[in-house]
Amino acid sequence: MFEFGRDLRRLFDGHQADQELGWLEVVDVEVLRGEARRQTVDAGRATCQRPVQAWLLASALWREHTRRSGAADSLQHARLTALDGRKAARSNDERAEAVMALAETMVLSFDLYGGPDSLSRALSLIDGLKDHATRPLLRVRLTALHARIRSRQVGSPGGDSLQAMAFLDQAIHELSRRPGLLLDTLKLDRAALTLTFGIERRDARLLDQAGRELRDLVDTCPAERRPLTRARALALCGAGLSALAALADNADALEQGRALFDAACDQFTPDHSPMDWAAVILARSAALPGAACLVEGAPSDVVGALTRSRTVPGLALADAVVEAGVMRAESQGDILALDRLAARLRSRLALDRPRPVAWAVDQIGLARIALSKARLLDKPAGPVRLVLVEAAAAARDEGADLIADRADHLLRQVKD
Repeated sequence: MFEFGRDLRRLFDGHQADQELGWLEVVDVEVLRGEARRQTVDAGRATCQRPVQAWLLASALWREHTRRSGAADSLQHARLTALDGRKAARSNDERAEAVMALAETMVLSFDLYGGPDSLSRALSLIDGLKDHATRPLLRVRLTALHARIRSRQVGSPGGDSLQAMAFLDQAIHELSRRPGLLLDTLKLDRAALTLTFGIERRDARLLDQAGRELRDLVDTCPAERRPLTRARALALCGAGLSALAALADNADALEQGRALFDAACDQFTPDHSPMDWAAVILARSAALPGAACLVEGAPSDVVGALTRSRTVPGLALADAVVEAGVMRAESQGDILALDRLAARLRSRLALDRPRPVAWAVDQIGLARIALSKARLLDKPAGPVRLVLVEAAAAARDEGADLIADRADHLLRQVKD
């Protein structure tokens, strides 16, 4: 009989965790949560022979569950088990591994909730660890983690895009002889950064460079073993091709971009990895006209869980739901439906005292409604431009570029 826990632990033998975690991509997200719980219990037993590795395995499992579900309690479990690993550490290498696990939790917190302070704390944690780590692989993993943090600080004050790209290039070079999840993750980060530069600068050369690297990832990540990495690469390919299509005004390329997004959605079901599904839908919504309506046909339980999570992708998905509702109401000329949407957003603003990112999303939704009513009633929309500028600034200050980009996209539709 297949024993999930025993076989999973075998993957971590020989300190190869960063190379083998890609196997978890085929595991259902709820099964993953159950194994994370069991591993946490096992690590806390007095009879555990390798407590540090056991705690770090538990932290890795909780991080993967958080990454795919957006569950705040799983993120907290990931942090606590990493701290337990640090308490149990006896050697410099063990302490370095535990500190890295804690820093990776902070990076994940930034990815899900924003907050540049998380990245600063992660960077301060790993600063100087290379002087204490002795194993070559551990030193390479430190280089990779440092590069991933720097790549996320590009949009913050003082962020250096060229320096971030150089760090990623160095880490990929050092890992080039160790193929696995960590190398693929770094390549995705580099391709995403290159893609962002290409779109911002309208540079077809950069877009083509990102496309080549992403196609290589798609070729090396089979759907039966690495569906999530393959889907992430396909979605980025779709975004890049759609951007090229917009630059060249090429309808055929736009259709190819649509096909790539469809292929990304076909790699897994929404409940297998809700956060990855949301990322694909949101990328498609940003790249293709009318794609926001896709949210209406999505599984209601998945959409509901994501929008309640208050993560950045979840909040962006909530805005996509509002956008789809506004489009439907406007097409039917239903002013009352627009007023009901606006009342719901205002009541949430009044009761929840939301974080800056949540506040920005609700302001974007109200701006959508105001613009729709202005078109239907042929009246001025009011200070919508100022609202969107403030919402974009609030989101960008928190590192939530996904939300800021949605505000900027709507802002471009506002007439002077």
